[in-house]
Amino acid sequence: MKLRTTLRGKEYRFRDLTDLLAKANEERSGDALAGIAAADMTERVAAKSLLADCLLSEIRLHSPLPPENDEVSRAIEEGIDEGTYASIRGWSVAELREYVLRTETDGSELLRIGRGMTSEMIAALCKLMSNLDLIQAAAKIEVITTCRTSIGYRGTLSSRAQPNHPTDHATGMKASLFEALAYGVGDAVIGINPVGDAAETIKSLLHATREVIAHWNIPTQNCVLGHVTTQMRAVQGGAPADLLFQSLAGTEEGNRGFGIDLALLREADALIRSEGTADGPNRWYFETGQGSELSANAHHGIDQVTLEARCYGLARRFDPFIVNTVVGFIGPEYLYDSKQVIRAGLEDHFMGKMHGLPMGVDVCYTNHMKADQNDMEALGVLLATAGVNFVIGVPMADDCMLNYQSLSYHDIATIRETLGKRPAPAFETWLEEAGILAGGRLTAAAGDARRFIY
Repeated sequence: MKLRTTLRGKEYRFRDLTDLLAKANEERSGDALAGIAAADMTERVAAKSLLADCLLSEIRLHSPLPPENDEVSRAIEEGIDEGTYASIRGWSVAELREYVLRTETDGSELLRIGRGMTSEMIAALCKLMSNLDLIQAAAKIEVITTCRTSIGYRGTLSSRAQPNHPTDHATGMKASLFEALAYGVGDAVIGINPVGDAAETIKSLLHATREVIAHWNIPTQNCVLGHVTTQMRAVQGGAPADLLFQSLAGTEEGNRGFGIDLALLREADALIRSEGTADGPNRWYFETGQGSELSANAHHGIDQVTLEARCYGLARRFDPFIVNTVVGFIGPEYLYDSKQVIRAGLEDHFMGKMHGLPMGVDVCYTNHMKADQNDMEALGVLLATAGVNFVIGVPMADDCMLNYQSLSYHDIATIRETLGKRPAPAFETWLEEAGILAGGRLTAAAGDARRFIY
């Protein structure tokens, strides 16, 4: 592997593949905080030029975190289709990029070659792509999954209704949920972030969402985003859960910080398949986000884009229903401003899709970040153009419990209408029967939450 080059009369040397991957990243405040970022644009270009010539076989051979040292690396390795890998191992990253962006390379072919790639290969590819490249390539890929209902069809934009409440009050949660439904939001999942992580709290919220779903015969799924062990206790206690949720990190040590490991995820997987309330094969909801490993001091000197790709390599082992990156939630320490948030959202979506995942994005930012709601709306439009499976909505784009800004319910409706996107098919039929949607557009009755009070 070549690790040195000369640009404009100056020689640039890189320590190893880990160093090369980090310095080939687009500017990222988290990498600068970790002390691994390129010193300037010229060094970044030097790193990209060397990475472009790296063979995929070299990337696999020189893994930044060897499988013998990390169970996430082992999970990624074990998930590789060796026949597919053998057919592309001799490609350079530049050749891979050209192949991915060819007009005649369709989404099914991208999914095929993705199964033969390690997460580090997909991250390397991402680092050589522009924002428009990331949109073009991801838009080719269709990933359809089924829990109680199916989402991910081309031409659709699904949504998670996030009716959080600052005291986990079921009536307050329902008021927010009714508004979401009135705007046609919630076909991916009704997913609540609880304030308290007690099994009884999670049981109460799961029963409350199941009551609404059953009363109105809504074709969707429910989930309460507590720690997976608390959700397991709730399910074992009779709570009606369609999905289990868990945040993932890209290293074994990072996952220990979340209180999980592969053994626990396998145990939870068996539980939701035996005692969950959905019929479909896809029973997991995973969440990720650039910077979580660094915040836990579990990054091992690896850049945050590569670590994010590794999260997706772990997620695909469990065949999830939905995955999303919470792209601006951690704050400016990891994504400094709107430019970095927009880039990260497009990177994460593309890398997730190349892993074959049903990828969504929480288009969000914190109030101490150099970003505003206009930036989030712009990213929402870009992601919808790129074929994102789902986005997340909260009332008035302001989460009263998590204290961050996301998309509003009506933002999602507006993006659908502007770009001609539809809800998931079964949910669209339900909205039409309820008089909320007609011909793919909201009716005059939409937005009135009072219709769902009972």
